Amino acid sequence: MNRTISPDDLKQLLKLRKNVLVLDVRRKSDYQTAGDKIPNAAWLDPDKLTQWSTALPLDRDIVIYCVRGGTVSNSVVDQLQAKGVKARFIEGGFEAWKASGGETISK
Repeated sequence: MNRTISPDDLKQLLKLRKNVLVLDVRRKSDYQTAGDKIPNAAWLDPDKLTQWSTALPLDRDIVIYCVRGGTVSNSVVDQLQAKGVKARFIEGGFEAWKASGGETISK
């Protein structure tokens, strides 16, 4: 499975079907200082991944994002894919999503 998804491809997925689960895995400090997020995205603390990862559905596409699609996203995707979760991260993270005109809402 691909490790990444472009912001534009995610926009198309969200338009076509509702079965995509979007997870915000920005570090707690980044999440707390941010004013916005992707609509319907649930924030999960990446430092507590071992606690919440077992509750994720294995039959849904999961797209995660951090601030810029770097270390945090790569680490989370590695761990989720190792557990059989169909996870990818947004190329360039939340910053690329916003730059591409992706919809955001106030937290």
